[in-house]
Amino acid sequence: MAHPEVIKTLTAALVDQSAIRALFLSGSYGNGMADAHSDIDFLLVATDGATDEVAGLWRQALDQTGEVVLWWDRTTRPALINAITADWVRTDVVILKPDQIGHLTQDSLKPLFDPDGLYDTLPPTAAPQMLTPARALYQFEEFIRILGLLPLAAGREEYLNGVLGIFHLRNLLVGLLVEETGAPNRGGALHLNRLITAEQKDLLVALPPPEPTREAMIEGHMAYAAAYLPRARRMAARLGVAWPERFEDVTWTRLQQTLGLDRPYEPE
Repeated sequence: MAHPEVIKTLTAALVDQSAIRALFLSGSYGNGMADAHSDIDFLLVATDGATDEVAGLWRQALDQTGEVVLWWDRTTRPALINAITADWVRTDVVILKPDQIGHLTQDSLKPLFDPDGLYDTLPPTAAPQMLTPARALYQFEEFIRILGLLPLAAGREEYLNGVLGIFHLRNLLVGLLVEETGAPNRGGALHLNRLITAEQKDLLVALPPPEPTREAMIEGHMAYAAAYLPRARRMAARLGVAWPERFEDVTWTRLQQTLGLDRPYEPE
């Protein structure tokens, strides 16, 4: 079933249910940034929140859109139900009580039905997403910590785990790049192209692919260190975060002593 028909079917099935106060589109459909590959996110407001009764009503409505082949009923989060139908339409619904929606904003939602006017009580927009100094410091230290585990992976010949280490470093680098652009409306995990610049994409493409060998593991860690750490230092200065200088210094000393590796950049 096409997405507009799914939305129409679910709305019609739920609009007259007394336990349900309102239904909104959220996510990319709520903020107007949906494309042909988007899932359909909903916010459902129920008098008593995410009860078994309301979950059952949602399932009955969803069954009208196609065969449900994946059903996670409040599995990953207490108020969230994830589902996929046989034609691979993905729907997520968050079920909240009326007094639990005050943190949401009008520009993140599109009303489907809202007889009590809950939408009108919400602020128009949210404050820009900002990386806090405490969170930034954690990410900088986490990168250095993972880098410092390289001698362990090499000593144990844990090259498969070394690949995982590179993935962790990559995720931290991607997060840093997104912070550099300050992109709004960041969306879910499958949005990246619109969040980073062409120069940043070239940087990611140029980094070596992870392979489960000693040489590739070491090369990958060093390449990500060269890409991440200078940029992270600039971000720290911008945020007024004291760089974990001593932690980085002793980590490079350990890497030099165990693997003969030197810092691949000169601190500014």
